[in-house]
Amino acid sequence: MATDLIIIGGGPAGYVAAIRSAQLGKKVVCVEKERVGGTCLNWGCIPTKALLESAEMFRKMSQGAEAYGVKVQDVTADWEAMVARSRAVSDRLCNGIEFLFKKHGIERLQGTASIPNPGEVEVTAPDGSVSRLQASKILIATGARTREIPAFPIDGKRIIGSKQALTLPKAPASMLVIGSGAIGSEFSYIYSCLGCKVTVVEALSNLLPNEDDEVCKAMERSFKKRGITCLVGAKVESVTSSESGVKAHITRPGKPDTDVEAEICLVAVGVMPVTPEAPGLQLTDRGFVQVNERYETNLPGVYAVGDCIGGIMLAHAASFEATQAVEGMFLPGTTPKKPTLVPGCTYCHPQVASVGKRERELKKDGIAYKVGKFPFQAIGRAVAAGETEGFVKLLFGAEHGELLGAHIVGEGATELIATTQLGISSELTDEDLHAMIFAHPTLSEAIHEATLAADGVPIHA
Repeated sequence: MATDLIIIGGGPAGYVAAIRSAQLGKKVVCVEKERVGGTCLNWGCIPTKALLESAEMFRKMSQGAEAYGVKVQDVTADWEAMVARSRAVSDRLCNGIEFLFKKHGIERLQGTASIPNPGEVEVTAPDGSVSRLQASKILIATGARTREIPAFPIDGKRIIGSKQALTLPKAPASMLVIGSGAIGSEFSYIYSCLGCKVTVVEALSNLLPNEDDEVCKAMERSFKKRGITCLVGAKVESVTSSESGVKAHITRPGKPDTDVEAEICLVAVGVMPVTPEAPGLQLTDRGFVQVNERYETNLPGVYAVGDCIGGIMLAHAASFEATQAVEGMFLPGTTPKKPTLVPGCTYCHPQVASVGKRERELKKDGIAYKVGKFPFQAIGRAVAAGETEGFVKLLFGAEHGELLGAHIVGEGATELIATTQLGISSELTDEDLHAMIFAHPTLSEAIHEATLAADGVPIHA
């Protein structure tokens, strides 16, 4: 049976594309140089969240257990065990993907792939042997990697990226984190829970700069309350390393220069695309693969999805793109869609999640809107759980009341955001949400109360 599709990359875009293609009855080969699952399952989303759960468990047991009527003594953090658990969680899920490949008859090859010609893929195996494959269609899903900055190149020891941060031999006493996006914020929280003195530096004016401004300010207050030093509007000019640690020179407009010393420096300033060798493949000026509305590149029969094409660089967006691209290839009459309404989540504590428009965007676009905001401290379930930090903020169109955006900071935010995403995609209005009966006591009642607050009639405020 001839191969219908060769996929280069086995991450959230690649493995989803492989499974969906197999479901459509296609013969699929997936080339991955490491384990299937990609960065997300091996070195990103999943192991980070597992490590975060361990850090959060230690924080609650060592700092807050007595507030729940639980007395504990001599609570210690076993860093090696935490890392081992994180790796075990990752391995379990990667094994699950490998099982799904076998279930669907997907062939997996380990190696580095290139595209010498359209319809042809050359694979160099770990032992150096080279094989050539042919297929009517090729899908590039090679993802991205940590962006390196010349002023502080990653050496894997004192200056590290997110991959090294997951498997440090010991938890450092101090850490400098450059960048406060999701990766920087999550690791800042993880290590601060373990007693590490964390300094996070952000070049823009807010932590988590892609979030709503009120959420950004709330996170900065929370981080400072937890002992994390936050330097916003600051630039790291240089980082020098030695056997004992690192020293960073930091500048801020209108303020004296600062030198920060730490045991470890984590570089979390974004990612850059990974692309295969493919003569003639058109890239953007930032190195991303150029695709058309059907995810096809300028090379006939060669497609690309996920982080390597830029746009919304999140695992769930990559999986969506993969499904759309594959169905566009193999289902006649199907018009692939691009991801638009994509939720963003940050898994520190409190959690942060958002979807749709931010308030500053509505102001910029001149769209009349109304705001509904409600704090978790007035929600019974949050009080019972001892998780009262944060709020739900909803944005509605002023004229028709349509839900335009949702921003949540607090316990369970990353789960609650799906409700508001459904509301936006279904074009629900404030009246529709008013009419819903939210179970009591639940954290989701904050969504209901925020809706009522937008019209000035909250019940519990």
